[in-house]
Amino acid sequence: MRTKIAVVLILGAFLLGIVIALSITRTLVRGSAPQVAGTATVIQQIQSLSELVTVKYVMQKIVIFTNSSTTTLGQLPNVIKLPGFEEDRVMLMAHGVVKAGVDLAKLKPEDVQAVDRTITLRLPRPIVTDAYLDEAQTQVLDRKTGLFRTFDKTLEAQARQYARQEVTRTARQNGIEREAEQRAREQLGNLLRTLGYTNVSVTTR
Repeated sequence: MRTKIAVVLILGAFLLGIVIALSITRTLVRGSAPQVAGTATVIQQIQSLSELVTVKYVMQKIVIFTNSSTTTLGQLPNVIKLPGFEEDRVMLMAHGVVKAGVDLAKLKPEDVQAVDRTITLRLPRPIVTDAYLDEAQTQVLDRKTGLFRTFDKTLEAQARQYARQEVTRTARQNGIEREAEQRAREQLGNLLRTLGYTNVSVTTR
């Protein structure tokens, strides 16, 4: 009899252990399931990134800037124009830096649509966020003043401004904004998955 009771007690303890183990396992599974962030939290998390600069292009470009006028030689009845004599010219080796990204401050609540674990995010279109010349590496290769012109102190500054516009235009032609959009979509897609979403779609307006 005592042996039977012992066996029953052992079986009872074993079954109780199984029940407790299953209960703990279910609790742990529920506790470890990723929590899905609400729309407000998503917007807050994204906007905390502020301006998401995703792409930087560094390039060198030779830029020739000229400043011609209608200066003529003498007061002759037939006006004689002398090309080269009336032209100021600067040749630069421009070392430019262009950055592009997405301004997340422009994100609106209607740009985020979330249902259960599915979320759709519409981003503002990427833009060039900064463009400048690295002055330490930008060099003047040539500087000429027309024969009948006075030295223009502002010509080099104008040439540098023109060079900055040229490197910006070249970066856009090479697809800097398209690449910025692609990288922003990838980075924000990864962020949304860490917030608990499994079906993520990131597009642009």
